[in-house]
Amino acid sequence: MKQHLGRIWRSLKIKRKIKLFTDVVFFVILLSIVLAFWVIKSSLLDFSVILQNNSMASDFLQCMENETDLFETYIRTGEEDSYRNLKQAMEATGSVVSQLPFEFEKIGEKRYARTWSVLNMYQIYSEKRDHVLDTGGKTPDYISELYEVYDIQDYLQSYAKQLMRDTLEDGVSVYADKVRIIIIVPALIIFFELLFFFCIRKVSELMNGSIVEPVVELAEASRKISENDFFIKDIEVQSEDELGELVQVFNKMKYATGEYIKALEEKRKALDLYHAEEMEKLEIASRLDAMELDLLKSQINPHFLFNTLNVIGGMANLEGAQTTEKMIQALSSLFRYNLKTPEEKVSLTRELKVISDYMFLQKMRFGDRIEYQIDCQTDAELVMIPTFTFQPLVENAIIHGLVPKEEGGHIFIRIRERNAMIRMTIADDGLGIDKETLCSLKRQMQEEESGRTSIGLFNIYKRVHSMYDNGRMHICSKVGVGTIISIMIPDERGNRFEG
Repeated sequence: MKQHLGRIWRSLKIKRKIKLFTDVVFFVILLSIVLAFWVIKSSLLDFSVILQNNSMASDFLQCMENETDLFETYIRTGEEDSYRNLKQAMEATGSVVSQLPFEFEKIGEKRYARTWSVLNMYQIYSEKRDHVLDTGGKTPDYISELYEVYDIQDYLQSYAKQLMRDTLEDGVSVYADKVRIIIIVPALIIFFELLFFFCIRKVSELMNGSIVEPVVELAEASRKISENDFFIKDIEVQSEDELGELVQVFNKMKYATGEYIKALEEKRKALDLYHAEEMEKLEIASRLDAMELDLLKSQINPHFLFNTLNVIGGMANLEGAQTTEKMIQALSSLFRYNLKTPEEKVSLTRELKVISDYMFLQKMRFGDRIEYQIDCQTDAELVMIPTFTFQPLVENAIIHGLVPKEEGGHIFIRIRERNAMIRMTIADDGLGIDKETLCSLKRQMQEEESGRTSIGLFNIYKRVHSMYDNGRMHICSKVGVGTIISIMIPDERGNRFEG
C-alpha cells in the first residue's frame, strides 16, 4: 500500500502536489477550528446557561421579596411614593416570571413541575393583589382578601426558594458532568494536534523529497559545473513531474558540455601536432570553428543556470505551478535549441523565440530591473541568420551592462531591411564600456584573438565575416550611456527554414 501511494505521488505534477499539500493544511486547520469550537461550547456556553438559570431563579426570589416588602409598606402608609415603588416592583417581578425557563426537555421534570406551580400561583396572586389594590379597603372582605394576598406571597417566596435550590442542584449536576469532560479535553487536544502535526509533516516530507531535494541537488551540481567540473555523477530522481524532466535535460546538457570540453582539449593537441603544415592548419581551423560553434551553442552560463534553478525552487514553494511550468518550458526550449541545432543558419523567427525564452527566465530572476523590447520589421520566417546570434550578445548586455547597474535597465532588439541587407541592432542603456576597453575589444576581434570574457562576441564576429563576403559587425559604447552592437548581413530570401 505504501509503495503504491509512493508511485502515485511521484507521478503527480508539481501543481497537483502543491494543491494536495494545500488541501491537507486546510483540512487540518478546519478540524482544529471545529475542535476549538467544541471546547468553547463545552466550557463556556454550557456554563453560561447554568449561570443564567441560577441568575433568573435568584432574581425571581429577590423581586418577590422586594415586592412583598413594598406591598406591605404601601398598605400600611398609603403614600403615593410607596405606590409608585410598588408598581415598579410589580413590573419587575412580572418580567422575571415571564423569562423563567419552562421547556421540559431543557430543565427536566422536577424543575418543570416547580416552575409550573410558580407560574400558576403567580397568576392567581396577580389577580388577587390587583383586586386588593383597586378596592383600597372599600369592601367588607378587604381584610380577609389582604391576608390571603399575604399568604400567597409567602407561598410564592417559598416556591421561589425551592426553585432556586432545584436550579442550583441541576447546575451542580451539569457542572460535575462538564468538569469530567473538560478534564479529558486537554488530552484530546494534545492527541489531535499531534495527529495533525504528523499528517502535515508526512506531506511536507513528500514535498521535500520530490521538489526541494531535486532543486538542491541541481543547485549543487550547477555550483560544481561553475567550477569547470563537468564530469560529476548524474542526478537521480524518481519523480515523473516537471522537475524530473528538467533533471533529465540537465544530465544530457552536462554530458554534452563535458564532451565538448574534451573536444577542446583535442583541439589544443591538434594545433601542437599540425601547426607546421599550412594545409593541415586550414583543415584544423575549419574543424575548430565548427567545434567552437557547437561549444557556444551547448554552453549555458553556469551562473545563469544556478540562479535560474534557485528561482524555480523558490517559485515551486511559493507560487502555483503555472509560473513554474512556464519557466521549465522556457529553459527546456533553450536546452533543446543549444544541443539539437546543427545548422549554421536558422530562421529569424527561431532566434527571436529563443531570446524571448531567455529573457523570460532573466525577468523571473531580476524582475522589473530588466526590461526588453523587440522591434522586427521584416518577414522573420523567411530571413535566415547565423545560429545563436542574439543570446550571447543579450547575455553580455545583462551581465556586464545592466546587472551591475543598481536600477537595471532596458535591452532593445531592432531588425530592419535596407538595400538588400538585414540590419540587426542589440542596444542597452547599461554601464557602457570605457574607451580603452572598447579599443582593446575591437583590436582582439580584428586580429582574431578571443579573450576569456568575449568568446561569444568574438565567435559571432568571426562567423559573420566568414559566412558573408559583405557581412559587418560594429560596436559602439559610452560609459554611463550604454552599448550598441550592429550586425549587417545580406538578405538571402528564398529557402524557408523548417525546424
